[in-house]
Amino acid sequence: MTEDAALKEQVALSSIAVSALMTLGKVAAGLVSGSLALLSEAAHNAIDTGATILTYFAVREANKPADETHHYGHGKYESLSALVVTGLLVGLSVYVLFTAIGRLREGGELIDASWWAFGVLGASIVADSFRFVALNAVAKKTGSHALAADAMHFASDLIASVLVLLGLIANSYGFKQGDALGALGVAAFIGYAGFRLGGETIATLVDRAPEGLADRLRAEIGRVPGVVAVANIKLRPNGPKIFGEIFIDVARALPLERVAEIEAAVRACVAEVSPETEATVAASPRALDDETLAERLVMIAARKKLAVHHIFVHHLGDRDCIAFDLEVDGALTTGEAHAIATALEDDIRAEIGTEIEVESHIEPLHGHTLAGRDADPATLATITAALKAAAAGNVGVADIHDVRARVTGEGLVVNFHAHVWPNFSVTAAHEALEEIERALREKMPHLLRVVGHAEPADEA
Repeated sequence: MTEDAALKEQVALSSIAVSALMTLGKVAAGLVSGSLALLSEAAHNAIDTGATILTYFAVREANKPADETHHYGHGKYESLSALVVTGLLVGLSVYVLFTAIGRLREGGELIDASWWAFGVLGASIVADSFRFVALNAVAKKTGSHALAADAMHFASDLIASVLVLLGLIANSYGFKQGDALGALGVAAFIGYAGFRLGGETIATLVDRAPEGLADRLRAEIGRVPGVVAVANIKLRPNGPKIFGEIFIDVARALPLERVAEIEAAVRACVAEVSPETEATVAASPRALDDETLAERLVMIAARKKLAVHHIFVHHLGDRDCIAFDLEVDGALTTGEAHAIATALEDDIRAEIGTEIEVESHIEPLHGHTLAGRDADPATLATITAALKAAAAGNVGVADIHDVRARVTGEGLVVNFHAHVWPNFSVTAAHEALEEIERALREKMPHLLRVVGHAEPADEA
């Protein structure tokens, strides 16, 4: 059991004891004095005692974690308890109201209020004050609707006891209607407390979103980096918790890892704005206005799980032209590969426009893994020397390092790293490495694959 859960049960149990003692004292004093206001307040206390017992069991039930039949937990038990108490308060208010009106019509009557009656009311006022403060503090700390309802009961007891006390004092000075008017005040306050509590409880039971929370969340989530727009926010209270669903738009070109990071950042933002809110976040891809044709092509191909590269876009008057390399399984027949390329081209025209000119170049994708071994030192030295000689005449390359050569069943594979000047563009760096690769192939045409990796050189 959590600290908050234990605290809620502890104050609920103490409330039962206080309510029961106050009820017994007021019943005895009311019977002895014959005061309608005091008996009405005793009945109010009796209802509070029953309500507090109900609150205790509701709190215990609400503290249970989510299970197979209650996926969102048991928080609504507190609201259900508060709704039952609301009905009891309204019923008592109506009964006391009509009884008090009947006595006023009869002209009222003098009450024999002994010191006992005044003592019980004084003790009740002190006890109710302490219980209201304690319950209200715990209700705010834990967000408990049931304890908030219980605090409201003790507040109504406090005000009602003051009204009864004033009525008895007036009656003791010969104002016969004082007791009945005190009972009317009790009825009015009980009714007000029931109306206020009922409104809050019904709002929770019908899943009314907390006022202003969605707007606050929308404003803060919109500032999270990567969130293009907040499409929708759905919130519903459940006891001390608020469950929510948040729908955001993100750029469709983002990788899944980045989308997951954005969703996590949104959840952290929600926890900061409203710690009691537990929200699921769903991200939807969205085409941005500033997407290039190349970016759109990559996304269209990604949806079909196809790899494209060497994308070339150019404009011819009033129409765009796009060409690219498409990698497919090298074991496919030409007819099968052509069908894949045609389907991709059709999807591009469907999204971008039928007037666009699309050309694809089909390349084999080597899906199998080649077994290999490191080349002998002499071969590695020859390759390294050839690479460094090619780089020596290239103004963009500072040095060649980390050269590796592997022998496979299909040929020799070479990997190398090169430092290029950091102010070089990606295109310039790519062309510089391609020039070095071509020079190596001219000396060693039997190579299967040459891969160069560019790194920024230290300008110092």
